Amino acid sequence: MKTRLFIRQSILFIIGLFVMSIGVTLSVKANLGVSPISCVPYIYSIEYPLTLGQTTIIMNIVLILLQIALLRKKYQIFQLIQLPVVFLFGFFIDYTMRLFSFLEPTHYLGQAIVCLLGCIVLAIGVFFEVKAKLTYLPGEGLAMAITKTFNIEFGKTKIGTDTSLVIIGIASSYALLSGLQGIREGTVVAALLVGYIVKFINGKVKILDNLINIEEAEVKETLSAVKNNLIITISREFGSGGHEIGKAVAKHLGIKFYDKELIRLTSEEGGFTKDYIKQHEQKLAHSLLYQLYEQNYAYINERKPPLDALFLVQSKIIRDISQRESCVIVGRCANFILKDQPGVFNIFIHANKDFRIKRVMQEYQLEKETAIHQIEHTNKERANYCKHYTGKERDDVNNYHLTIDSATLGTEHATQLILEAINEYQQTTQD
Repeated sequence: MKTRLFIRQSILFIIGLFVMSIGVTLSVKANLGVSPISCVPYIYSIEYPLTLGQTTIIMNIVLILLQIALLRKKYQIFQLIQLPVVFLFGFFIDYTMRLFSFLEPTHYLGQAIVCLLGCIVLAIGVFFEVKAKLTYLPGEGLAMAITKTFNIEFGKTKIGTDTSLVIIGIASSYALLSGLQGIREGTVVAALLVGYIVKFINGKVKILDNLINIEEAEVKETLSAVKNNLIITISREFGSGGHEIGKAVAKHLGIKFYDKELIRLTSEEGGFTKDYIKQHEQKLAHSLLYQLYEQNYAYINERKPPLDALFLVQSKIIRDISQRESCVIVGRCANFILKDQPGVFNIFIHANKDFRIKRVMQEYQLEKETAIHQIEHTNKERANYCKHYTGKERDDVNNYHLTIDSATLGTEHATQLILEAINEYQQTTQD
């Protein structure tokens, strides 16, 4: 069984290498700049009597040696499989360069089309290579080695290695060619686009998982055991008093209340520090920037972006809690995490701006301007977080059974209204 799986993985990986080599060739033919990983060998192939495939092999061998130097005894002997991989990749590059020797776009539009096509093809090749789960190319291997040695997030080391290669390429180009070659707008496009396309394809194409008998790391829960549990989720605007109202509802119903407690549970379950969780949960300041950062993880299977890992851990905890007992859960996109579960009642607490400003000033002892900034910043982070992980708008009333203006009702009346609504909800669902 293991032999058959290894053969399938190897075939898929080789297909990925060949497709990637086509992507590299198309980027060279576009003449708008090659990808960061290819810029150094491309420049040296111009200056010296070596093919692009040959200089690619040399550079990747250097990257493998750097991995060994960094990891030393921790280096896994199996990763030496990268050596035949780089020779095969170099051969494929030289073959596809000859295969597409006829392609010489002269107008910028044609070059741009070929450049974009090169990014797409390269991404498809990376997708096959990553799905094979056999090994990774030396560029990603070096980033992984740095991550393991210095305990730095993979996304940061991937950006660092790519940036370093581009800097080396620029320095080499000016030193050897007396000008800048091989690094242009196409290099930037490849750096930003390839990983994003890989991530997109990975979300749409699942057939390869069955082909090589690899299960996706998805949490699949059995809901039959939780039909009698009442789960109340509370989403809220910052400063609207959602925490206080949720706690009052839980007390009246005699059920467990989860808000800050989820930080402790997440720390114990996922190995995150409590400080890290406090600083990062339910927060996504710049959705687009995070997506650009997140796409670096599309090149490997071993790691997930830290925010994704945090969200998955909290999702599992919330599902586990909902199976175990009736409770009130505040925030953490719980209404979306439990969207297919019976017995879930979703509430959104909001209030006018003046009410929220006064409340935040009193609760956190802040000046008015600071409170305003904190409210706007926190609400934006929570909205971005919700949109990124659920695809839904946090303040869309269609996502909730009940929305409440806490400024109009106050905590006591809001709590009473929720209790009445839950009673009606339970009677309706039981009927």
